[in-house]
Formats: sequence, structure tokens, C-alpha cells
Amino acid sequence: MTKGKSIHALVILMFTQFISGGVTNTKGIVLDQVENDLGLDMSEFGLVVFIFQLGFTLASLIIGYYTDKKGLRLMTIVGSIIMGLGFFGTGIAPNILFFLGFYMIVGFGLGALGVASNSIIPVAYPNNQNRMFNFAMGIYGLGMVVFPQFLNYMFQFASWRYFYIGIAIALIAVIIYITTVAFPDGKVEKIDLKAFIPMLKDAQFVFLLFFLMFEVSAEVSFMNFFPSYLKSLDLGVGTAAKEDMVATILSIFSIFFMIGRLGVAYLTNWINERLILITFSAGSLIMVGAGFLVATSFPYLFAGAGLFFSTLFPTATAFGTKISKTGGSALGLIYIAAGIGGGLAGYIVGVASEIFGMAGGFSVVLIFLALMLLTSFFMNAEKSNQHQAG
Repeated sequence: MTKGKSIHALVILMFTQFISGGVTNTKGIVLDQVENDLGLDMSEFGLVVFIFQLGFTLASLIIGYYTDKKGLRLMTIVGSIIMGLGFFGTGIAPNILFFLGFYMIVGFGLGALGVASNSIIPVAYPNNQNRMFNFAMGIYGLGMVVFPQFLNYMFQFASWRYFYIGIAIALIAVIIYITTVAFPDGKVEKIDLKAFIPMLKDAQFVFLLFFLMFEVSAEVSFMNFFPSYLKSLDLGVGTAAKEDMVATILSIFSIFFMIGRLGVAYLTNWINERLILITFSAGSLIMVGAGFLVATSFPYLFAGAGLFFSTLFPTATAFGTKISKTGGSALGLIYIAAGIGGGLAGYIVGVASEIFGMAGGFSVVLIFLALMLLTSFFMNAEKSNQHQAG
């Protein structure tokens, strides 16, 4: 790998991680604007989240397979094109039907670009993978912190549509850049569908899949529905002040999230994955539960949940790849479980919000967190069939 290729790969990695973190953390803020513009009710809001997660999950599997076959450069370009078309179509969508269709393409594009960009690291930096993965997490977290503040400022004078169209234009620059510079052509680790069978026969891996479903359900529900929930509360301030508060809380949440993501790699040197999962699952439940109790007097407490959420997905992923003999296939199943959890959660919380109001719908997050904590007690790598066989 030449130095030039590594530098170009780093530029693309930084850009895609920054955009991915920002878009993921601001879906709720944008959808709140879309709700006013296109007339979404909360069940349709939940359907939008479901559609996005479905696209994201399909991309994680399909693009992973084709990146193995066709190489990194081509699939990074393909991911950028899909994501750009999705954002442009969503930005000009005249009604809910068009918005839903293009939002699924956004999810697919974001998943595609995520797979391709994360695959850059082992190819471009084979000897510094851990450091570069941590760096990528840091850039992703930076996007999560910056975007809520940027959108809160932008929405004072411009529509959400300009935000999505602007990202589409930026992705054109990415495509031009990739096609005109030296870029790594490596491939990702292949997914073997036959390897799913022994994993699904392993009770520990099944516990892991349920844990991930509940974890992603809680995280997706929190990130997407928190803005609408907070605006529904009587805080004694106007709408603009509430929007400022939402942006600030999500940015602080993201700072805690970034700190946790960067710190978890060091925690695993001294503490095993099971203890981390139990401890941080309990912390998530306690923090969000406490946030509900003081929501009208001190809603900023919700931001602290970012620290506890941050470690759960990467630690659970490490648990899964540790007990599996086929890392690529294990990741495939993990993405499927995460996608199912995120998609169903969005729809469930949306419908619950329509029936029971925003507070009732958002409180479903506590159910997901409680189920996640319960599942974590059953997870033990030493009891895995695959671990013992290996």
C-alpha cells in the first residue's frame, strides 16, 4: 500500500464517518421538521424509522457481499451514488409516499457507505487497525456533536430540504475524488451463509442476537423520538428554546457517547465483555429512568445516557466475534439482528406514541432497556458451544 493511497483512503474515511455520525444523530431533529412540513403522524414517523433501518440492514449484507467480489473502490462509489440519490430524492419529495421510498434509499446508502468505509481500515492500515478504528469512532462522534448544533442554527432560516440536498451535492464531490485519485482496491472478509447454522445453534450467540435487538431498539428509539418527546413536555419555554435544548442535549449525549466509544477499547484490557455489558446496560436503564423522573425540571440528565449506550454495541460485537470461528459471518448476523431491532422499535414506538401520546410512546425505551439488561445476565462466552469447540 503506497502512502498516497493511504492518505486518500483516510480522507474518504474521515468524510464518510463524519457524515454518517451527523446524519444518524440528527434523524430525529430532521424528522421533527418533516412532521410539520409533510404532515407525518407518529405512526408514519415510526414507519419512516422502520424503512430507514430496513434499507440500512439490507445494505450491510448486500454491499458487504459485493465488496468482497468487486473491491473497495467500486463499492465506495456505488454506496456514495445510492446515498446521494436517496438524499436528493428525499430533499425534493413532495409527499409522504415519495419521502418513504427515498428514505429507504438513504438508509441503504448509509449502510452501504458504512460497510465500504469501515472496510478501508484493514486494507489501508493493516498494522494500525485498532488505532485507526478508534480514530474513525472519534470522527463519527465529532459528526454526532456538530450536526445537531448546525441544524438548530440552519433551521432558523432554511428548510430541512436544503440539508439533505446539500449532502447529496457533497457526495458528488466524494465520487469525483475517488475516481480521480489512487485508492485501495482491497476486499472485505466474506460472509458464509452456511456458517450461520452453528451460530444459531449456540445458545450464547442467540442470547447475543436478542441483546443486540433490544440494545439497538433502545438506541434507535431514543435518538429518533427524543426531539419530539421533549417538545411535547411543558417546560415553561417556547418552541425555539425547546429546539435549542434538544440540540444541546443531543450534542452533550454525543460527547459522552464519543468518550465511551474511545474508552471501551481500554476497558476490555481489564474487564471481560460480560461484566461491561451488564454494568453499562444497568447504567443505561438507570440513567434514562432517572431522566424520565426529572424530565420537566432537568431534561439535560438524558444526555448522560450517551456514556452508557456507547459501549454496548461494540462490546457486544466483540463478544460475538470472540465466540464465533467466522468473524465475517458473525458480523452479518449481528447486522441482521441490529436491523430487525431498530426497524421494529421505530414502528412500535411510533404506534405507541400515536395511541398513548409522546410520553407514553417514548417510555417504551425503558422496556427495551430492561429486556436488554435481563438478557445480559445470560451471556457468558465460556458457555458457548463454539468457544468450547474451538
